[in-house]
Amino acid sequence: MSFIGELLVFFSNLMATPNGSSKGATASPRMALYFHNTLSGEKEKFTPQSNGTVKMYNCGPTVYGPQHIGNLSMFVFVDILRRTLELNGYKVKQVINFTDVGHLVSDGDEGEDKMTKGLKKEGLTPTIENMKTLGKKYAEHFLEQLRILNINTEPITFPYASDYIPAQIAMVKTLEEKGYAYAGKKGVYFDTSRFPEYGKLGNIHLEGLKEGARIGAVDEKKHPTDFLLWKFDRRKGWDAPWGKGFPGWHIECSAMSHSILGDQLDIHTGGIEHIPVHHNNEIAQSEAALGKKPFARFWLHRAHLQIEGAKIAKSVGNTIFLEQIVEKGYSPLAFRYLLLGAHYRTPASFSWDTLESANTSLKRLYAAYDVCKSELHKGTGNSSGYIGRFVERMNDDLDTPGALAAVWELMKDDTISNSAKVEALDYFDKVLGLDISATRESAQVAVAELDSEIQSLIEKRETARKEKNWAEADKLRAEIDAKGYELKDTSEGVQVSKK
Repeated sequence: MSFIGELLVFFSNLMATPNGSSKGATASPRMALYFHNTLSGEKEKFTPQSNGTVKMYNCGPTVYGPQHIGNLSMFVFVDILRRTLELNGYKVKQVINFTDVGHLVSDGDEGEDKMTKGLKKEGLTPTIENMKTLGKKYAEHFLEQLRILNINTEPITFPYASDYIPAQIAMVKTLEEKGYAYAGKKGVYFDTSRFPEYGKLGNIHLEGLKEGARIGAVDEKKHPTDFLLWKFDRRKGWDAPWGKGFPGWHIECSAMSHSILGDQLDIHTGGIEHIPVHHNNEIAQSEAALGKKPFARFWLHRAHLQIEGAKIAKSVGNTIFLEQIVEKGYSPLAFRYLLLGAHYRTPASFSWDTLESANTSLKRLYAAYDVCKSELHKGTGNSSGYIGRFVERMNDDLDTPGALAAVWELMKDDTISNSAKVEALDYFDKVLGLDISATRESAQVAVAELDSEIQSLIEKRETARKEKNWAEADKLRAEIDAKGYELKDTSEGVQVSKK
């Protein structure tokens, strides 16, 4: 058994308190895992319904156009969540849906259907066939973006809402039979007055929702918080007992998750913007139809990615796409690293400067790993303490900033052997997903091939280092860095790479 394997056996006998501190040996099967549950508003110990499998549903994209980096940040989060569950020995049955019908511009059942909007933008007529074609086009683009961000899509189920119309109609019929649904002029609605716990997710203030409802919507609905289960549309849509049309956005998620994962989920995720309406609607209709409470045992919500303090959104006009990051010469994994630097419940801040900083840190991590790999014989200490801290941080509600801090402290600790560092980093990367051990093309440049100005700066820095004038050496390194070159000090001398 490897050192990591022996260490994990040791950690399997530890139990962590909610703040991640060790309580000592217990009979627990693994170090305790805690998530902040939006349903309770508290950090809770997580265990799945079954002994070894987690059923997880992640609200996916509406595929009427390309996804910007704010959208993609959600799926880096759920990838880290999945990897952490797997770190703890669980199997994960994961679903990320594609909404290719029924998502109106407003969560309050107002405005144009987003897919119809996307069809118009591309000069296509709003038919079911064209809607499916458009959806598949942008779903494939989305999947490619996930793969670029080092997210393994193979074990994930990606259902299209348009493929589950019969299941959605069946759920609406069940709600109607149980007295939770009624027909209006625009469609069939869920009667929220029949569900006393409506708004329990996030402890939503219902009076505020009612006050914010549009007067026109109140005239159509019995109550301002009622929502569409089926929207009538004679020109396009599917035949249903109440009339031709298409499903409401909310019923799609409930029907798909039930069809694939069963009556009750272990984990449901989404953005914080989904809490007040979409996710409370899912809870109400699912628990009313299925009679299973709670519909999802744990709800995890990611904060928005921001630019200059504002949420990234098409409506705001501050969208940035992953392609732009690549075009500027950055690795997509630098964006992933940037996201890991902020806790998922805290708004991450994106700018080209913060991306540059993340890119530099990632390159330094790669370089440090490569040096350790090339000099495995150096050092004698083991990395057990750092591995323990890393696991504690990840098991404490996915504390990725704390986990990264443990990584860097390990790399700076000269008492730890290089072989132990390499083995620990390989283990950490199963969660971080930064491709630390990947073979990288060398951009190394021979000093003799550099122009005279760069050579002179390197020689002056070497002199400053020999004289232990570290301030001058750091200043010269910064000058060299500003000119597009990186320096790596090794036992064989300085190595120069083109940035």
